[in-house]
Amino acid sequence: MTQDSNRSPTPLLLAGLFVTLVALVACAWYMTMQIAGLRALQSDLVDRSRRDSLQLLRIQNDLHSLAIAMRDVLDTSQDQRKDQRQDQRQNQALTSWSAEFQRLRLDLEDGFRLEAQMAPAQRTPEQKEYLHTSVVKFWASVDHAFDLAVEGKESPAREQIRQSLQQQAALNAAVARLLVENNDSEKQATIRIGEIYDRVQGQIYRFLAATVAAIVLTSLYLIRANRRLFAQLARLSEQRRDLAQKLISAQESTLRSISLELHDEFGQILTAIGSMLRRAGSHTPEGSPLLTQLREVGEVAQTALQHVRGLSQALHPVMLDEAGLERTLDWYLPAVERQNGVTIHYEKSGSSFPVEGSKAVHVYRILQEALNNVARHSGVSQAWVRLRFEAGALELEVEDHGTGITTHPEKRGLGLVALRERAQLLNGAVEFVRPPGGGTLVRLKVPVEN
Repeated sequence: MTQDSNRSPTPLLLAGLFVTLVALVACAWYMTMQIAGLRALQSDLVDRSRRDSLQLLRIQNDLHSLAIAMRDVLDTSQDQRKDQRQDQRQNQALTSWSAEFQRLRLDLEDGFRLEAQMAPAQRTPEQKEYLHTSVVKFWASVDHAFDLAVEGKESPAREQIRQSLQQQAALNAAVARLLVENNDSEKQATIRIGEIYDRVQGQIYRFLAATVAAIVLTSLYLIRANRRLFAQLARLSEQRRDLAQKLISAQESTLRSISLELHDEFGQILTAIGSMLRRAGSHTPEGSPLLTQLREVGEVAQTALQHVRGLSQALHPVMLDEAGLERTLDWYLPAVERQNGVTIHYEKSGSSFPVEGSKAVHVYRILQEALNNVARHSGVSQAWVRLRFEAGALELEVEDHGTGITTHPEKRGLGLVALRERAQLLNGAVEFVRPPGGGTLVRLKVPVEN
């Protein structure tokens, strides 16, 4: 396994997350700044220009009203000169328009005052000065015309009004130019707003594309890392399975060697000791204390021989190699009843078939461990063992109605873990369930062909 395959994907995943977050923050900041600029552009330029244009239209309307009023003054004066030819009444005709001009003047001054406040920032000081000067000259000319009328100078007054009309026309032209400039400014602002919208929209699309690319790359890397990790887990699981098989095989080989050693060597020694004690007893007179001692030692040797043989069978039943699984169970279950004081109800069903070799050893060990758990943990004196020969499979069940198993039976000890390992070595499955009557049911199912 290379160093690259052992490297954790966490740093690169965290780096991808950091880059994505930085891009998100940068895009959010960019869009916020663009929107703020757009809002300022709309507020400072478009809205201000619009309000200024409304005031210019108001001023223009007042200028038109003034022009109409001044033309009416001229027309009235001429009519009266033709009909009446009286200077006093002509002067009264001129001064009668003073109130109307005063009203328009107040409205016009208010309009110019508001317009000056709302004037766009791009308006030059020269334009502002020209507009102010034109307004001052216009009203000065109008005031002079009325002063001449009050003094009875009708002809100069009418001539001054004509000059005022020319000034009004120039002032109206200046206001019209300002309206045109405002209109142009609004068009330029509209174009700039559209450009900002297009730029922000393009940035959003690019950010979304970059985000999707980052997510796709991160996902692909995560998938690759997960595949590598699962491959490592599979290799480790295979190695663990091989190691477990080798350990169990080594364990069985060691137990088999010890069992044979006990059965052959120590068994033969104890048998020879018993035979020698019997021969020595045959040469000892009856009633001799030595004969009694020899018989007692012979009984001890015979008991030791039985224990050695029992221990040898417990370590590795020779019957598995000689008679197979089924006959070994027929011998083993009564022995468990005698040793542990547990009544075992043994049931067999189906057409039996030979189970030999390592498969028989593993099935035997699983049964042995399950019955040991019944004797140690269940707290009951009865158990049920069922051996079923099914089509293509062998099924073994060990059931008790004791305290039962925990939610996670593997936490109760290494014995149940060994059961699972042996079941996997047989390509079978072992399960731990709670039967309807309570307790524990261990079910092993092994396929016939391994």
